[in-house]
Amino acid sequence: MTETLHFTAGDGARIAYRLDGPEGRPVLVLSNSIATTFHMWDGQVAELAKSFRVLRYDFRGHGGSDAPAGAYSLDRLGRDVLELLDFLELARVHFLGLSLGGFVGQWLGVHAPERIERLILSNTSSHLGPASYFDEQIRNVLSASDLSATADMFMRNWFPPSMLADRNETVEEFRSAILPMSPQGLAGCFAAVRDADLRRPISLITASTLVIGGEDDKVTLASHSEAIAAAIPGAELVLLPGVHLLNVERPAEFMNAAMRFFQAD
Repeated sequence: MTETLHFTAGDGARIAYRLDGPEGRPVLVLSNSIATTFHMWDGQVAELAKSFRVLRYDFRGHGGSDAPAGAYSLDRLGRDVLELLDFLELARVHFLGLSLGGFVGQWLGVHAPERIERLILSNTSSHLGPASYFDEQIRNVLSASDLSATADMFMRNWFPPSMLADRNETVEEFRSAILPMSPQGLAGCFAAVRDADLRRPISLITASTLVIGGEDDKVTLASHSEAIAAAIPGAELVLLPGVHLLNVERPAEFMNAAMRFFQAD
């Protein structure tokens, strides 16, 4: 099964998802960054599908999912995942979340521990501020005539100067994918990040956890990864040379860290 499918969440929003890999294998859920779609993981799926049934989905407000009006909450984004798992009759899964996907992974680890086997939290934070920064981003995306300035901001945050200096096909693909996105969807997810604070609750996470951070990440700083790993009992920390979308910038090192963790006894 390789086509994009949809299910309807509890509040009526249609959420796009895709399954890759043979049935019967352990399920690995991939959750991506704000302003990307599940295609963010295209470079990893073939290898992951050798070991897992890979489940990807688009956040509400992104890609093939609906973009309801109003601010979204981390609680709602987490429940979208739980309702998707219920819809697919998946009792327990592995979860790999990057950036906003890592926020969702932390929420799931706290609120639905019985559903999460192994957990990877990549390039993420338990709290990002100040709130005024996200309020400004929300105003910008809702008032702009197009998303080109927003796309440029994300490119600077996601990729190293070496990839931005000259025309880079990968960077262009990610930038082009932002331009047709729903401003309301981006604003809704900005609000979810603005309002999220998991700094204290994540000490309750019991899943075996790997935290991956970028040494040069400009948004979810390496210190944020260190704080998460310190707060979650028994968590492992790996810092890689790179910025934010480590699965894209450093795919070999990223996959080596992830697979070593998933295959550990």
